[in-house]
Amino acid sequence: MESYAGRTSRGIREETRADYRKRLEADAIPFLGRMRLSDIEARDLDALAARVASRGVKPNTVRLALAPVKALLATAHQRGEIRSNPSAGYRTRHTTPTVETVEGEPETPVKALDEDELARLLGELPNEWRLFFEFLVQTGLRIGEAIELRWRDIEGDYLQVSRRFYRGRVAPPKTSYGRRRLRLSPGLSQALWNLRKKTKAGDDELVFTAERGARIEQSNLASRVLKPAAAEAGVGEWVETPRGRRAETWVGFHTFRHTCASMLFREGWNAAQVQRWLGHHKASFTLDTYIHLLVEDVPQPAFFDAKVGHGWATQAAETSRNAEPAEVLETAV
Repeated sequence: MESYAGRTSRGIREETRADYRKRLEADAIPFLGRMRLSDIEARDLDALAARVASRGVKPNTVRLALAPVKALLATAHQRGEIRSNPSAGYRTRHTTPTVETVEGEPETPVKALDEDELARLLGELPNEWRLFFEFLVQTGLRIGEAIELRWRDIEGDYLQVSRRFYRGRVAPPKTSYGRRRLRLSPGLSQALWNLRKKTKAGDDELVFTAERGARIEQSNLASRVLKPAAAEAGVGEWVETPRGRRAETWVGFHTFRHTCASMLFREGWNAAQVQRWLGHHKASFTLDTYIHLLVEDVPQPAFFDAKVGHGWATQAAETSRNAEPAEVLETAV
């Protein structure tokens, strides 16, 4: 693991290396550790997948357990250390198609809120948190990017995304494509200006914080604010447990990113333009991840404008279609 450089020109992020090591030690080494690499066959990978799946985990967890093993075998084959790669083209019934990794959330496919669902959810949120979630749905930022946002990253109507908070530390964006400059709607820009005037925050301070200026803790915000609001809005439910009533919902932080994408598609933006706005590495990935929104989950109206008075989709759809991708980032959402 120390010398592994990844399988693409982008290399490997340190957090991915750490995740690979953890999964190898937890699953692959105990199961395959006494075998020679040249003796491993596809049926052994099937057995490993079945063992992981037997714990009752989600299919994507099985995929993640196999990922470092497949990388190891591919590297060994490339170096000529094994004659064939048993993981080449390998698939197992225990996994599902890859979905975008959602930081700090369950490993499940994500769908978007429609207009009515979004309106009800925003209406149920406490006043002190409504702007934060309106910000998520308008900008499409990942939760790690949003909670690391500092006032120096906002200049007038423009927002610079250049960092994220991930696994307890400040890190670069998920990929180099995550570095992007977005134009805020006039309403959102004004709301942020009012917030800074109220808090009198300095340039290096966080834009959105928990009580007493502490960094937002994702799990606490989800359990104490988002899930209860979703249950009250009818996009979740209250469940009775031995420890009391608990809110459960399919809505997570990444739901707002998908909702943003669906609205951009509905306004006429193409895949390349949405890719650049969201900070994906390829337009094809954007299509693979969000194409279901085009036929099932896209809300019919244009962007929903909450009480802040945002100017959602202030440019005509043809502006997006005629502009080059680099120019679209300068177009007000």
